[in-house]
Amino acid sequence: MRHIISVLMENEAGALSRVVGLFAQRNYNIETLTVAPTEDPTLSRLTLTTFGNDRVIEQITKQLNKLIEVVKLVDLTEGDHIERELMLIKVKAVGNQRAEVLRNVEIFRAQVVDVSSTVYTVQLVGSSKKLDAFIEVIEAANVLEVVRTGVSGISRGEKVLSL
Repeated sequence: MRHIISVLMENEAGALSRVVGLFAQRNYNIETLTVAPTEDPTLSRLTLTTFGNDRVIEQITKQLNKLIEVVKLVDLTEGDHIERELMLIKVKAVGNQRAEVLRNVEIFRAQVVDVSSTVYTVQLVGSSKKLDAFIEVIEAANVLEVVRTGVSGISRGEKVLSL
């Protein structure tokens, strides 16, 4: 099962490499990874997605909690949460394909952020499933390049990950 783990950690050199090293040592895979400072400049929020059964996820969270830099963590998939991912995709579009690409952009509520005579660059924000669906639909056009940020997530309502 896919899990989104959000980690509040000290914003210091080497902290990210220790988290990644922990996964590598135990042969666990990180599907996506995003890291950025929080409203407190001494803390960063790391959000990662990984796959595993309950036992594997329990091991991962226990091992992460042992790291000195980790202040607090939560498995967002255990409760109601919001997740988003950003994708930039370059699509070769000529002739009738141009109108078809623009129709799909509108349907998915994406944005064209760059245009040339033969290429559209499209920005799309949403769940990973939405981004995957857009790629599948747009595949008839020639997809030249795809860049994705990885999942960012937050709990719904008043539940917060803070000190």
